[in-house]
Amino acid sequence: MKMKKYDAVIIGFGKGGKTLAGTLAANGKNVALIEKDADMYGGTCINVGCIPSKSFVTSAAFSAKLDSSFEEKAKLYRKAVEKKTRLTAALRDKNYHKVADLENADVYNGTASFLDSRHVAVALQGETLELEADQIFINTGARPFVPLIEGLSDSRRAYISETILSLEELPKRLVIIGGGYIGMEFASIYTNFGSKVTVIQDGEVFLPREDRDIADAVAESLKERGVRLLLSTKINSVRDEETETVVSVETPEGGEKISADAVLIATGRRPNVNDLNLDAAGVELTPRSAVKTDEFLETNVPGIYAMGDVVGGLQFTYISLDDFRIVKSQILGDKKRTIKNRGAVPYSVFLDPPFSRVGLSETEAAEQGYEYKIAKLPAAAIPKANVLGQKTGLLKAVIDTKTNEILGAHLFCAESHEMINLIKLAMDVHLPYTVLRDTIYTHPTMSEALNDLFNI
Repeated sequence: MKMKKYDAVIIGFGKGGKTLAGTLAANGKNVALIEKDADMYGGTCINVGCIPSKSFVTSAAFSAKLDSSFEEKAKLYRKAVEKKTRLTAALRDKNYHKVADLENADVYNGTASFLDSRHVAVALQGETLELEADQIFINTGARPFVPLIEGLSDSRRAYISETILSLEELPKRLVIIGGGYIGMEFASIYTNFGSKVTVIQDGEVFLPREDRDIADAVAESLKERGVRLLLSTKINSVRDEETETVVSVETPEGGEKISADAVLIATGRRPNVNDLNLDAAGVELTPRSAVKTDEFLETNVPGIYAMGDVVGGLQFTYISLDDFRIVKSQILGDKKRTIKNRGAVPYSVFLDPPFSRVGLSETEAAEQGYEYKIAKLPAAAIPKANVLGQKTGLLKAVIDTKTNEILGAHLFCAESHEMINLIKLAMDVHLPYTVLRDTIYTHPTMSEALNDLFNI
């Protein structure tokens, strides 16, 4: 086995890994970056996650505005797939060369596994290399979880979020297994393209992390757009027939067979650790099989760090990027940045309109003993929402009555994915809500809704 020594070995070409590789190389370090799938340079977000799905969101929203037949929408859908493919290919190539073209960085296309705490084997085509480094960084991401349902894993019409993005034929009938954020986003996309969408969830509460008024507003919007939501529903089997797939379920009202042209599995994601042979390095896992780290993202083995989805927790590309900042602070900076001081993490679900949130829900604020007040505003009261013809939605904020600081915000409205970042910034610097209430915004914009939302 050939041997090569580096200052740092990074396993996984995701957002955190590739950004760290570039930074270390720029600081004179010799870096090896290992990626087992050449179609995944740049990570999940660029190739099979955020970017391609948001490309679909844009194309689907355009489709929804057209008074056209399913066949015409199917043509638009095929063009959307082609557009997505071109976009991801260009970004993947750009990301690859950002690292591969660096003088002191090597990219290996192979599968990495630990030999011990300082050595990693890389299985390439035809040979295996041994890489040595004093610092090793794990950035292997996560993969979709497929539940044990009779016939599901064998179905030729079953897809995960990563593969349905390449489905070239628009399904007339789509069944989505899982009522979480990923499932809802795809439900919104495909109903905008003209598919008949059914979402199946075993739990009885829709979007259980959200307050009921917000969750109810989202559910009502989806239903009005034609999405069927089945809660407290057990799936007994998935069976392929010649021209369709039949999903047999048990609802509170009784048994039912649902015909589908495609089935999307959206039941969460699990950390990618299986190939790493972490036992050889002595790296510990959490009870949910994520790589266990401290607040500085270092594992129990000194010199081995982990970033991104493989750590568990919130699975967003911007968390992986912030993980990079934390690791950079530890190895090149002042060591002050940690997972404990990055503030509240915003997130957006790109429905139509999108739902965005940062901070505490009203339920969480009550459970944590805060004295609070609630601000609410219907989206229909916002001039820009009327201009856009997107009057659906509800805006809500939770405010600490003792400090006047914002504890949380929940925006189900057009352009909420942009607005939420302003509230995140206000929370991080401890601004009272009155600053957002009294700020001068351009008009007409969705941001100026904060004048009215916080006018309490």
